[in-house]
Amino acid sequence: QIPLDPHEQVLSRILGSQTARHGARPYLAQRQGPDRAWSVLSYADFKQKSDAVGQWLLDQKLEPNAPALILSGNSLGHAIFKFGAFAAGIPVCPVSVNYGMAMSDFGRLDHVVQLIRPAIVFVEDAGPFSRALANVDFGRAKIITTTPAIAGRHAIDWAEVLATVPRTDIEQKIASLKPGDVATYMLTSGSTGRPKAVIQTHAMIAANVAQAIQTMGKAAGWDGPMLDWLPWNHVSGATAPLLALAAGGTLYIDEGKPVPGLFDESLKNLRDVPVSYYVNVPLGYAMLADALAADQSLRQHFFKNLRIMLYGGAGLPQPLLDRLQDMAIETIGHKILGSSAYGATETTSGFMSIHYLTDKVGIGLPMPGVEIKLVPHGPRYELRARGPITTPGYLGEPEKSASMFDDEGFYCLGDYATFINPDDPSHGLAFAGRLAEEFKLLSGTWVRGGALKADLVKNLSPLVADLVICGDGQEKLGLLIWASPAGKQLDAAQLNREIQSRLQAHNQANPGQSTAIPRFMILDEPPVVEAHEISDKGTINRSAVIERRHLQVADLYASQPTSSVIIV
Repeated sequence: QIPLDPHEQVLSRILGSQTARHGARPYLAQRQGPDRAWSVLSYADFKQKSDAVGQWLLDQKLEPNAPALILSGNSLGHAIFKFGAFAAGIPVCPVSVNYGMAMSDFGRLDHVVQLIRPAIVFVEDAGPFSRALANVDFGRAKIITTTPAIAGRHAIDWAEVLATVPRTDIEQKIASLKPGDVATYMLTSGSTGRPKAVIQTHAMIAANVAQAIQTMGKAAGWDGPMLDWLPWNHVSGATAPLLALAAGGTLYIDEGKPVPGLFDESLKNLRDVPVSYYVNVPLGYAMLADALAADQSLRQHFFKNLRIMLYGGAGLPQPLLDRLQDMAIETIGHKILGSSAYGATETTSGFMSIHYLTDKVGIGLPMPGVEIKLVPHGPRYELRARGPITTPGYLGEPEKSASMFDDEGFYCLGDYATFINPDDPSHGLAFAGRLAEEFKLLSGTWVRGGALKADLVKNLSPLVADLVICGDGQEKLGLLIWASPAGKQLDAAQLNREIQSRLQAHNQANPGQSTAIPRFMILDEPPVVEAHEISDKGTINRSAVIERRHLQVADLYASQPTSSVIIV
């Protein structure tokens, strides 16, 4: 274990010291107005506005530890409100905007509201959430919004809050904050049940940021311009503005996403912002690779200052990383460090990383201050972690909180890993499946779903954007597949034949009942956000897909399937 360097443990005091050091420097930027120009907040502007919010919150005389709920996408206002709440000692819970934009079912939002019991709800623009505000019981919570006429009877104009003049009260409150005070309740994805609220303290978040700075240092370029779209209601996205803050950098908020129709916005922003550090999910990297291959000017601009390409440690297909590296060599004459960040909501964010030269996709090695335990399970190891970044538990769920740790206080992540090089642990670990993604066939044979999916995505790259493995309680496996932009360039018959051929090769090398794929179907409809088939950060919710598309799954296993089912 490498010790973690001493660091400030309260987020509001980090903002104070960075404002004193870099007051006039741009901190956050977002496109706004009819011309969609970048609107920029300096460190000093940001602190003044967040202190105004903090002062307003103190003036409300709320119950101690009464939380605030944020129902808003990434924005300058979202960040200002969050840091205002931090300053006032109020825990915040950022919620996926998808919870409030459902067409008819607000069950997840209602569950979170009843769990959190917020005293304040920040809804920057109430328009998209008008039905949720009308149908979910927020109790006596005050709604802060730019559109109070839409939000209803307890609404308060955001401009009124920002107009508050900070007094000595707020600086005294910031000085009195303790590292162990709760900063956020971060929600789990809810892919295996209702979302849980993970307690994250100031000390946890500050330690996570400090270990990243200590690991990557100047190499990451966090002290320069950063561009990020990942949602702030998820830990990987919530880390970006904090890394920029701790390093003295500038975060440009990317309102694009790796989905058709929105990715063009991300490409436009990439042409504007010369990043040295870039992070995305596998689907985003696949779309980026296609765009770079088609646009030499974009390729030159993207790689010009780039130092690090960071990905989630569990998901990037090796051929996709190889493709990006080949383009980097062709464009600038050398490879870019392909780095990972592996962690969980319960570990604040990523606590393992690839911070050394390697061509292999993996989850890397633990960052400073963290211990990991590897519990043997056949050829794999179950991962467990202990350190200043692990949560004390879930809000309102003491039994689940107790069961997440082993008898030595290690958090059980529910993931498996293997050594990239068993003879040399310094090469780090590779992801080898998730316990929650493993299921049984009718025969009782276990299917290692996570590891099998990673292998299939690798073999079918670059034709496939994502896939779901079916087979719970069935005799054999089957696949539901979404074609990638590269796959869609082929006509349907060609694509079917190419995937069929590759699966035949896969089956020849993996003939077992738990690995061979005898049938597949290519889906026309993309994953539906409102049905929780895909998370805000672009990962597929397997159980939601299988439940919602039960007719396609039934067709996949029919004795006489339709022509949509391809026999391998």
